[in-house]
Amino acid sequence: MKRVMLYFGSFNPVHKGHMALAEYAVERGLCDELVLVVSPRSPYKQASELAPETDRFEMAETACAASRYPDRIKPSVVEFLLPKPSYTIDTLRYLTENHGAEMQFSILMGADQLERLDGWKEYEKILEYPIYVYPRRGERTDKFPGRITVLEDAPLLDISSTEIRGRIGQGEDTSRMLDPGVADYIRRKGLWSPAARKAALTAQIAEDPQNTALYIERGKLHYRLNEWGAALNDFNRVLQLDDSHAEARQYARMVQEILEFRYKDIYNP
Repeated sequence: MKRVMLYFGSFNPVHKGHMALAEYAVERGLCDELVLVVSPRSPYKQASELAPETDRFEMAETACAASRYPDRIKPSVVEFLLPKPSYTIDTLRYLTENHGAEMQFSILMGADQLERLDGWKEYEKILEYPIYVYPRRGERTDKFPGRITVLEDAPLLDISSTEIRGRIGQGEDTSRMLDPGVADYIRRKGLWSPAARKAALTAQIAEDPQNTALYIERGKLHYRLNEWGAALNDFNRVLQLDDSHAEARQYARMVQEILEFRYKDIYNP
């Protein structure tokens, strides 16, 4: 019977940390095959945070193909076929009913997921499957003693998809975090790009026009992209809402200095 380890996640995007753990599980003989189960929508995530499911699957496919074990680490679309939002127990039940005769399933999850596992749908049923937990910095691994296996020597890479999306949105480098093929896919598709982040912030501001944090973030993004007028407008708007906002005042002053330096003829006729 083939031992199949299921690694559930939105993989939004898949990164080197994910793949290091997948390779570790294969190398340690914890499974014959590891499957990245790409979730179309998690009940714990806002749908607006997610790239389209087909994009996330294609990135996972690219990363798996570039891994050290491309024949043993693969992505799956099984949750695309099931009702949404995706609940782990429903997927496990579907796989067991349809493939349980030839496959034995186990689960790979992070300590952060373990911490909230007892809030998952039918979590007691999930605990009937072998669960392997990799540590996450600052997270406990002592829940459900005797019912899980903690992988104490698993690679601990301080990489998160949230950080990657934020860096891409700010136009910052993410090459150390992503497989080159995945990074190229993100560039080609414009996923989480500065333009996309600005559009998202503008939509949020329209819904919450008194939120200074949104103006600050959009202003700083304009600033990094040398869009001085738009940046100054955002920082001044913050100061209109909160005259004591030190960060907005500092950025507004820096933009003014840049404009005065670059356009001396306008300021000094």
